[in-house]
Amino acid sequence: MNRTAVDSSNIASIGYDSESQTLEIEFLNGSVYQYFDVPEHVFEGIMNADSHGIYLNSTIKGSYRYSRV
Repeated sequence: MNRTAVDSSNIASIGYDSESQTLEIEFLNGSVYQYFDVPEHVFEGIMNADSHGIYLNSTIKGSYRYSRV
């Protein structure tokens, strides 16, 4: 999955596959997580958020199934 680099204190890059509705987040420590069944508007939300980390913690974590890649 192609990811886009973001300016964040914790997140290195974010990617999204609209067919599978999979959101992929690479953290600065090198770990990569995939979140499943994420609507495209949520991906757009994290990409446009003032703080990607705050959006991740408030909207995505705890709301969607995930797996460490």
